[in-house]
Amino acid sequence: MRRQITGFSNPTVKDLRALREKKHRKASGQFLAEGLRLLTDALACGHVPQVLVMSTQRESHPLLNALETAVNAAGGEVIETSPDILSKITGKDNPQGVAGVFAEFDTSMAGLDRSSAPIWLVAQALRDPGNLGTMLRTGDAVGAGGLILLDDCADPFSVEAVRASMGAVFTQKIAQARWEDFLPWLRGGAGQLVAASLRDAVPYRGAPYQTPCFVLVGNESRGLPLEYEAACDLRVTMPMKGRADSLNAAVAAAVLAYEVLASLEA
Repeated sequence: MRRQITGFSNPTVKDLRALREKKHRKASGQFLAEGLRLLTDALACGHVPQVLVMSTQRESHPLLNALETAVNAAGGEVIETSPDILSKITGKDNPQGVAGVFAEFDTSMAGLDRSSAPIWLVAQALRDPGNLGTMLRTGDAVGAGGLILLDDCADPFSVEAVRASMGAVFTQKIAQARWEDFLPWLRGGAGQLVAASLRDAVPYRGAPYQTPCFVLVGNESRGLPLEYEAACDLRVTMPMKGRADSLNAAVAAAVLAYEVLASLEA
């Protein structure tokens, strides 16, 4: 069953639009995702939207029909509204015709099984939601178990991070922790902590990677704190042939993750 919304001042529109702000996401325990492909990926991973919002000018598609059926079967709500109102909800001038509201996931370290994957990505104080989403997408590509966010990172459930993840927010485990809690957890079992560094580092090609390997990157502008680097089991360096002295954090994570993957599969 669909509910029609025609007014910008409708309370539901205001509530959905508020999910673009972190404080409202935390208060409601929900986040917003947009696009048929992303919502279809979510459904394939077992995540059914609590609310499905569809444009009145959307194109008919069997995948969208499947989404609507799943939402109704789960007792969720299906809303039909104008493209202009959908644009206000998502914050995009050209919305993709469908958006969904999902319950936020458990991001505690207790929910992680380190033995479930050979590679894990770890980011410390990552501030750019685009970089965060890209790291989730990289993790999905290399078969990582998930992304562990240390200290004060960008919100993984922001519209920007979810969009940049291209659906990987639903395929990757996400955990959030402080460094002082993460390190004892890591040392409580198997796990090699690896970071790109210039301090006592070996070339990243052919380095002695071990499984499970936790690939650690730091803040976009400051990098990793010295004590974090010192705690790593392995520090590797990547050659910089030009004038740039470092790679983008998400790019560095991707380069290193693929090298780890190649090494572990050799």
